[in-house]
Amino acid sequence: MPAWWTYVESPLEFIVSACRIRSVFFVVPTRSQRSRVLFSTSADWVCKIQRASHQREITSLRFGASKTMTNFWKALTRRKTDDVNEGESKLARVLNLFDLTALGVGSTLGLGVYVLAGQVAFNIAGPAVTISFLIAAVASAFAGICYAEFAARVPKAGSAYVYSYVTIGEFVAFTIGWNLILEYVIGTASVARGLSGYFDSLINNDMSKALNESMHIDVDFLGDYPDFLSFGMVLLLAGILAFGAKESSFLNNIFTTVNLVTIAIVLVAGAMNANVDNWRIPEKDVPEGFGTGGFMPFGIAGVMAGAAKCFYGFVGFDCIATTGEEAINPKRNIPLSIVVSLIIIFLSYFGVSTVLTMMLPYYLQDKDAPFPHAFDAVEWYTIKWIVTIGAVFALCTSLLGAMFPLPRILYAMGNDGILFKKLSKVHNYTKTPLLATIVSGIFASIMALLFNLDQLVDMMSIGTLLAYTIVAICVLVLRYQDEEMSKVVSVKAPNVIRQFFNGNSYREPNSMTSAITKVGIVVFAIVCLVWCSFQKVFDLDSTGGIVALSLVGALLILICIVIAMQPVSTIELTFKVPLVPFVPCLSVFANLYLMFQLDLNTWIRFLIWIVIGYVIYFCYGMRNSTQITRARNHAEAASNALRDQNMGQHENPAFEPDSKAENGRLPPPYEYSEKL
Repeated sequence: MPAWWTYVESPLEFIVSACRIRSVFFVVPTRSQRSRVLFSTSADWVCKIQRASHQREITSLRFGASKTMTNFWKALTRRKTDDVNEGESKLARVLNLFDLTALGVGSTLGLGVYVLAGQVAFNIAGPAVTISFLIAAVASAFAGICYAEFAARVPKAGSAYVYSYVTIGEFVAFTIGWNLILEYVIGTASVARGLSGYFDSLINNDMSKALNESMHIDVDFLGDYPDFLSFGMVLLLAGILAFGAKESSFLNNIFTTVNLVTIAIVLVAGAMNANVDNWRIPEKDVPEGFGTGGFMPFGIAGVMAGAAKCFYGFVGFDCIATTGEEAINPKRNIPLSIVVSLIIIFLSYFGVSTVLTMMLPYYLQDKDAPFPHAFDAVEWYTIKWIVTIGAVFALCTSLLGAMFPLPRILYAMGNDGILFKKLSKVHNYTKTPLLATIVSGIFASIMALLFNLDQLVDMMSIGTLLAYTIVAICVLVLRYQDEEMSKVVSVKAPNVIRQFFNGNSYREPNSMTSAITKVGIVVFAIVCLVWCSFQKVFDLDSTGGIVALSLVGALLILICIVIAMQPVSTIELTFKVPLVPFVPCLSVFANLYLMFQLDLNTWIRFLIWIVIGYVIYFCYGMRNSTQITRARNHAEAASNALRDQNMGQHENPAFEPDSKAENGRLPPPYEYSEKL
C-alpha cells in the first residue's frame, strides 16, 4: 500500500475531505459498520471508496482538472431563468397579419432594393442576379421557419439571443447576441453609407470625388475615403434615439407604403425601357474583366457569390419572430406573415433586378446609385428624381429601423451581466438605455466612416448567416430532447449502433437518443464544411470533383436519415418546423455554403470580431453573469419554502408561548395526537 493512502474507519458518519482545489469540499457518506474510506492526497487527485467486505471498488470520483472542466461546462451551458424577485409583464396581443407583414417588409425592404441589385449585377453575377436573389430567398425562408419555432418555444418577446439563452445556454446565447450586435451595427452603417451615396448622386458625385482626392485611404481592408456624411447621420440618429424617440407602427406602415409605391414606379418605368438583348450580350462586346457576356457572364460561381451578398437584402424578417406575445393567433399569423413578407420582398428584388439589367447592360451599372444612373441613361429625368427622393425616404426609415434594436440588444446583454452592466442603465428622464445608445451610435458611425458599402454588406452577411446557422442547430437539438428524459444506464456499442436506425424502438427521447442526435448534428456541420471546401478546391466539370462531392453529399443524407430515425420531443408547441430534420439541416447547409462564398478579408474581419467577443465573455461575462444571482435566489426561495413547510408539519403546541394559547390559537389536543 502506498504511503499516501490512508484508511479511515467511519461507522454511519460523513467523511469530509478537502481536496485543495479552490476550497471545494466533497462529502462521502458510508452506510456500513464495516466500510472503510480510502482517499488519496497525491497529485493524482483521485478519491476512491472501497468496501472491505466485498473487496471491490464502489465508485471512482476524479476531480481537480476534470472538476474544473465540469464547472466550466456548466457555466457555458447555464440557462436563463426568471428571478423570483422580479415581476413578469404581459404584452397585449394586438398585432394582426397585416401589421406583422408590414413590420417584416418595412424592416427588410430598404438598401437591398435600391443599391444591392445594381452592385451585385455590376461585377459579380450579371443579369443572373435574379437567380442569386432566388437562392438567397430560399435560404432566408428556411431560417425564417426556424425562427418561428424558436418564438413558439419561448413565451417571451425578444430576439434569438433571448430564445437561445432560455433554451440552450449562455455561451450559445452570447455568440448569437454578439453576432446580432454585428448585424445591427453593420446594418446601420451600410444603410447610412447607401443613403450617403444617394445624396452624392444628386450632386453628380462631387462629394466623393473631393474626399477621394483630398483624403484618400490606401488600405486594402478599408474604404477609399472617409464618408463624413454617413458618420454624421448615424450620430444624429443616435442622439435622437437617446432622447427617447420611438418609431410607431403607424409611421412604419406609411413609409413602407411609400417604399412599395416607389418600387412600383420603378418596375413600370423600367419595364417600358427594358431591352431583352441586354441579357444576350455576346462576349466580343463585353469589356475586359466583366465575364463572358450572356445571362451568366460570371458562371455558377458568380451566381452563388452574388447569392451570398443578396442574402443581406433579406436580413430583417426575423423581427416578426420576436412578436410571440403580441401577435394575434401566433400559430397561424407568425409563420404566414414570414412567408408573405419574404414573397413580397423576393418579388420586389426579382422585379427590380430584372428591369435594371434589361434597361442597361450590367457592366454599365452604377454600384452606388444604380437607378438614378439608369434613368439618366434613358433620359427619363423626372422618374429619376421621383425614384431618388423615394429612395432617400425609404433609406431614412430603414436607417431608423436598423439602428433602433441595437441599443436594446446591448441593454439585454448588459442586464444579464455577460456584457458590461453599465450598458443596462436606463436614464431617468428619457427612459432609454442612454449609454448603450451612445456607444452603439459611435461604433456604427465609425464603421460607416471607414468601410465601403460592399465590405459592410459582406461583414453583415457572414454574421447573420452564422446566427441563422446556430438557430437552426438549436431547433434540431431541442426537437430531439425533453425536459425530463430517462437515462440509459447501460450504453454499449451494439445498442448505440442499433439505435442509429431506432432498432431499440424508443418512442420518447432519452439520454442516448439525444446524445446520438447532438453528435449527428455536429458531424453534419463538419461534413458540410468539408463539402464546401471540396467545392472550392475541385473543379465541378472534372470527374474527381463530381465523385468527391457526391460521396460527401451521400454522407450528409445518411446523417439526416440517422437523425430523423430518433424519437422526437413530445412537447406541444404553437408552431413547429415541418419536415424535421431536413428543413433545419438544409438551412445549416445553405448558410454555411453562402458563408464560404465570401472573400478572405471578410472572414478575417469576422474572426477578429468573434475573438474580441470571446475575450470579453471569458474575462468578464462568465464571472459577472446575473444568472449566478438568479440561481442563488431560486435556491434560497426553495430552501425557505421547504423550511416553512417542515416547521408547519412539526409544530409542537407544548412549546408555544402562553399568549398564543390564551388567544385561542392552539389546535385541539386530538388533532395534535392524530398527527403523532
